[in-house]
Amino acid sequence: MLLRFLFPPKCILCHKLLTDEETDLCHKCREDMPVAKREKRTFEFIAHWCAIWYYKDSVRDSIWRYKFGNLRCYAEPYARLLAMKLLDTSFLDGIDVITWAPVSFLRRFNRGYDQAELIAVALGKELGIPVKRLLKKQRHTRAQSTLNGASERKANIQGAYRAINIADIPGKNILLVDDVLTTGATSNECARILKTAGAESICLATVAVTTHSNQTKQNERR
Repeated sequence: MLLRFLFPPKCILCHKLLTDEETDLCHKCREDMPVAKREKRTFEFIAHWCAIWYYKDSVRDSIWRYKFGNLRCYAEPYARLLAMKLLDTSFLDGIDVITWAPVSFLRRFNRGYDQAELIAVALGKELGIPVKRLLKKQRHTRAQSTLNGASERKANIQGAYRAINIADIPGKNILLVDDVLTTGATSNECARILKTAGAESICLATVAVTTHSNQTKQNERR
């Protein structure tokens, strides 16, 4: 009670104070925020994907606070909500391990944490699925948000990742976690690396997804 008094919880989207009956989201955000629907977007190496919300307005602001405002405490609420989303899908069945799309060493050093890793670890606890680091970003790349179009983004991250802990990959159904799905260049490249290392299938779960109309307006800053 004292901790709640000193550090009152706030809605992770609108940042308003929560009542005793509210958890993670205020009632208005929980009721009004449009959930992301699966669009007719497919990726070569990803079998299925899902996201909680569209990446705009208060969702975009929330993820910016998480990534650039040191609000790493958002990882657990994101994971709880993502777990609820995943439990409503059919592709969670058969998942053997959870991993994440990592940032580079330089990005992690400057930020102090890897935002996708924190969500993946928290999600593993929620779902009771093992979490394993299976990818490494071996070179620092330009921020994807500074590039125009899917082709430039794809070229930017080619060769940026490699598989690690390779013995844990062959034959596995893997859930790949990231914070935002934009063009899919980063996620698809990570999935390609895992498939090349012998993974059976790759599914993707993200907190947010951009719409086709705002793919050039968001900031991913991997």
